[in-house]
Amino acid sequence: MHFLHSITPFIEVMIIAVMINYILSFFWNTKSMDLVVGFFAFFLILGISSWLNLPVLHKIMVLAGNVAVIAIIVIFQPELRVALSKLSLKSRRSREITEFDRFLDQLAGSVYRMSEKRIGALIVMENEDTLDEYAQKAVMLNGEFSPELLETIFAVNTPLHDGAVILRDKVILAAAVILPLIEDSSQLAKSMGTRHRAGLGLSHMTDALVIVVSEETGKVSIAREGIMTRGVKIDRFKGIIRSIFNPPTGIRKPKFSFMEWLRT
Repeated sequence: MHFLHSITPFIEVMIIAVMINYILSFFWNTKSMDLVVGFFAFFLILGISSWLNLPVLHKIMVLAGNVAVIAIIVIFQPELRVALSKLSLKSRRSREITEFDRFLDQLAGSVYRMSEKRIGALIVMENEDTLDEYAQKAVMLNGEFSPELLETIFAVNTPLHDGAVILRDKVILAAAVILPLIEDSSQLAKSMGTRHRAGLGLSHMTDALVIVVSEETGKVSIAREGIMTRGVKIDRFKGIIRSIFNPPTGIRKPKFSFMEWLRT
């Protein structure tokens, strides 16, 4: 018991250091950093007033602190919500699945908005086979995926709308990509054009998944492993992509690592 009492101050110092490090790392180089500086200055003045026995100043600081706590909670509610969300003990795998589902919802929404407007599109999702050979001959973007960027690329009369877009994970790697056309068109109906031939051609040569939006019919097709599936509805669309690219589930949940949590 004596040993426990002797190390209690060190434990307290470590906990306080971790808390201060977390607060500073979250607010550093943000507009809210001024709030953190003011927060420490307030406690410094409060401590000095108590140490020097300044009762009037100490009373004023205590009353101001009671009001400031409520004001901080109201004014900085969004920032505090983000900070508290980082304290979640969810595994990294769970966060990856959540991020992938968000990306998939955005991708599906973008594809089917173009389908409704009958805007032709050709989207290649890179799998294990690298597509650098095709990307390097096109317009390199290396931009973070967003529905707005994807739909802008395929908007009619824009410089990049001809050709395909290559997605690598959640990054738009390149646009205006020229894909190899398939010679055997037995799978293709008369309503299918160059986009479908290109999508089917690449699926024969790589393990990529190719999404085709028909400009004539607005139908969404998916080409993979040399097979073209036409008229894919949005629920099936998500199911196909999730089955291929989603982080695997059903694995044993990793043990919680305190040091890993501090780094995230």
